[in-house]
Amino acid sequence: MIKIKKKRLVDPDMPVGKLTIIKDFLPPPDQLVFPEETVKVTLSLTKSSLEFFKRQAFRQNIKYQRMIREVVDRYAKKFQ
Repeated sequence: MIKIKKKRLVDPDMPVGKLTIIKDFLPPPDQLVFPEETVKVTLSLTKSSLEFFKRQAFRQNIKYQRMIREVVDRYAKKFQ
């Protein structure tokens, strides 16, 4: 009689090794910070500025409009 070893199928998405339960550290939904209200505006930028933000946003995998908004928000907060 020949013994055949069964291969275990390993799911790469499943954890490996000893698991440790950690305490939930996330705040409840009513305590989460929500983004400020936004207002749509029309803004004329130089071609070179727009190309810069598009390149940088592509590298960071975010939308260039979001990047421009963040720059304006930080500027406004600094000089308020």
